[in-house]
Amino acid sequence: MTEYKDLEKQIGIKFQDYDMFKKAFTHKSYINEHRDEGFHDNERLEFLGDAVLELAATRYLFNTLPDKNEGDLTSFRSALVRGRHLADVAKELDLGKYLYLSKGEERSGGREKDYILANTVESLIGAIYLDLGIETADEFIDKFILVKLENIIEQGLHIDAKSHFQEICQEEIGITPHYGLMKDEGPDHDKKFVIGAYIGEELIAEGEGSSKQKAEDAAARNALKVKGWMEHTTKNPAV
Repeated sequence: MTEYKDLEKQIGIKFQDYDMFKKAFTHKSYINEHRDEGFHDNERLEFLGDAVLELAATRYLFNTLPDKNEGDLTSFRSALVRGRHLADVAKELDLGKYLYLSKGEERSGGREKDYILANTVESLIGAIYLDLGIETADEFIDKFILVKLENIIEQGLHIDAKSHFQEICQEEIGITPHYGLMKDEGPDHDKKFVIGAYIGEELIAEGEGSSKQKAEDAAARNALKVKGWMEHTTKNPAV
């Protein structure tokens, strides 16, 4: 199918079952408007791709980082497979332009939403696995996802920001930080939350996310940067 030729060239993979890849790019919102057309959404492929990705990341980390312990490997794997990272990969490949969305989702900017894009990467991996096998799926994962590990480590993106921020605050200041909702906006299906990270009464940094949990994590990460604690090692680091 001509609509996927650019993508095939970009990722270096020639698809066989184009219907499989059309399914991989079909968001559930599209199905709601086209129930009589026999379409299937990408959620089952997303489920499969998530498992294929996690196994590939686990194997890669186990083989390439023999000196790292289980805690470190788990942190690195979480960073590699988390939605924020996969959404960046999707944007790099411009996967949003291939999505089938409902009119409402289209109007609300669905092609740029991180969670939709992250899920699309997983469904694409599932489709590659079913269409071309585990070796081709692994090649895609290696080339576009696992290759970012060094950058993730350099930027500290594998760090559990909230736990790290709390440990340092307790160790250095003797205070447990806390978080407060500063604002939320947007419709229920596309909420944006802004959370503040505080030490005592002092606002250290803000973070934004599509859920309160993500916004808190962003606020903690920004607070670590503001305080210059991103590379700080605690006396009793969490495992």
